[in-house]
Amino acid sequence: MASESRLYTFSTETKDKLRKFRLGTSRAKDPQAVIYQIDKKTLEISQAEDDVFTNMQDLGDELPDHAPRFILLSYPLTLPSGRLSVPYVMVYYLPVTCNSEVKMLYAGAKELMRNTAETGKIIEIDSAEDLEDIEEKLKGES
Repeated sequence: MASESRLYTFSTETKDKLRKFRLGTSRAKDPQAVIYQIDKKTLEISQAEDDVFTNMQDLGDELPDHAPRFILLSYPLTLPSGRLSVPYVMVYYLPVTCNSEVKMLYAGAKELMRNTAETGKIIEIDSAEDLEDIEEKLKGES
């Protein structure tokens, strides 16, 4: 991981946003998601836009067709036991249509992003439609 942390960077502002998002979503009643991207020139990882998505359909509409993204997701669930759980995960969106250069760029940063964002696990998807099934994926892994 030492080499990744020298290659990719996070601004102080981005690190603050990551921490604030993680701490602020644990008691949310609705899903909360933010999209992160890597700047190809500077290799800085930053939030794609300032929006926090609470609807998986809207989130899917924002994802590009040919570029990967990291999505931080806090998703309140009621478990079969009746207990409320709010898993905090990173969704690694990697469309099949990405070119290999961009795939490598994101693959190299995946664990660094996960560790910096302090998410519990990574869920990989290859299409925006996969977000519609995210609740089942989260319940299956709880």
